[in-house]
Amino acid sequence: MDEREAVMRLRAGDIRGLSTLVSLYQEKAIQSAYLVTGDPRLAEDIVQTAFVRAYERFHQFDDGRSFEPWFVRIVVNDAIKVARRQGRQVSLDAGEHSLAELLTDANPGPAVRMEEAEFRQAVRTALKRLTPQQRAAIVMRYFLEMTEDEIADTAHSARGTVKSRLHRARERLRVLLKPLAGGR
Repeated sequence: MDEREAVMRLRAGDIRGLSTLVSLYQEKAIQSAYLVTGDPRLAEDIVQTAFVRAYERFHQFDDGRSFEPWFVRIVVNDAIKVARRQGRQVSLDAGEHSLAELLTDANPGPAVRMEEAEFRQAVRTALKRLTPQQRAAIVMRYFLEMTEDEIADTAHSARGTVKSRLHRARERLRVLLKPLAGGR
């Protein structure tokens, strides 16, 4: 079942529609929440709660749009709120490396894997030093691959605000990751 059919079933009161949406978007949503909060268990809780809220508020969903951006907005906004409360700071961007490259393990030899793991950890540590809003903007842009306009729409922010957050976050990450750039 695809997203459109799942939405139609959910509109008709068939809970299997929600099950399909969970299958389609849970993993990506958890990864997004984790990248904002820095806490894997908390990320799972946020996403679980977000699915319940999405179900409860499904009457607010516009069937003419995709479910994913609407749902991601709920997840990212909740993750920002939690991160603010916890005083944590995390975000993503490391110049020439994509977020996917930095956060997923490759299959080369042990030495390369160790170096990549150390680099990923350094990126995660640097991300924690960004504000929750900057982290969320970076997650949406580089992990979820959203455009600046999509981020602005999702975050209910002006495009200029999104551009500013992304710029400040990238600059901060450049400074924080500069010691690693020598070997790369």
